[in-house]
Amino acid sequence: MRLACAIVLVMGLVLPAKAQDERGWSFSGSFSGSSNSGGTVMKTEPVLGYAVNNHFQTYIGLPLYFVNLSATPSTMTAPSTTSGFQNGIGNAFVGFRYSVQNDALNYSSTLELAAPTGDKSRGFSTGRVTADWSNRFSHRFDSFTPFGSAGIANTISDTAFFVRPFTSLGLVGHFEGGGTYDIARYLRVSGSAYAVRASGDQRIFSKVVKRQSTTSTTSPGTGGRGTSTSDNKNRVFETQAETLVPAEIADDHGVSAWFGVSPSSAVDFHAGYSRSIHYDFNSFFFGVGFHVGK
Repeated sequence: MRLACAIVLVMGLVLPAKAQDERGWSFSGSFSGSSNSGGTVMKTEPVLGYAVNNHFQTYIGLPLYFVNLSATPSTMTAPSTTSGFQNGIGNAFVGFRYSVQNDALNYSSTLELAAPTGDKSRGFSTGRVTADWSNRFSHRFDSFTPFGSAGIANTISDTAFFVRPFTSLGLVGHFEGGGTYDIARYLRVSGSAYAVRASGDQRIFSKVVKRQSTTSTTSPGTGGRGTSTSDNKNRVFETQAETLVPAEIADDHGVSAWFGVSPSSAVDFHAGYSRSIHYDFNSFFFGVGFHVGK
């Protein structure tokens, strides 16, 4: 991990001097949420960034979660769940991004580290330091921009538009491919397919199930299914506050579609739908964000 940080830092520092006029501070913020059968999970996330030049940026941030718990009998077990509202801070994070934009290809590589500052009992943290290294590629053809991304992490992270109903700890690879089409100057539609592939046992911390005085854990051999009454036995985050599961339970794949409105380069709004095929799970999501500075 230290070696990766050093490589990214050196790449930023050795760039041509003519790029130095791009350095400067920026501040951005977002408010996003996802709603599904487990409840509604919303997140606000202020981020302070600094551009060393037009290729290398670094940033820090701290998310704050707002969760409206569901008490749907078909997906909840009575001893460990209850409806209600809870909120709390998530994991403070620091990120390093290297990006290149040209006529042939746009590319960015981001390493993000998160400290365990969130409340593990509410599913806002794993209690451990997490890391996510992601690489994204895109190319614009007139009004259409296809994109793809691939990364490796020790947690299944939220995406730019989807706030997950759980936090996880365990080695995973994540992949996404799709495209964006500009309908008008300020309006666009997008779609993508994604996949998460886990390796080894995974610990799942639910954001939508309240933890009682004792932790509900299961051995890898049970697949975290316990006494679940959910139609899909993979959705352990709807029935248990914390559980240990084999890799195949944490695997996921699905599709997403959304539209976005950007009245200016500093403001963005999006809303859409995501379908998890593995979890047989439908989610509606939204988000609004702003950016000022470099």
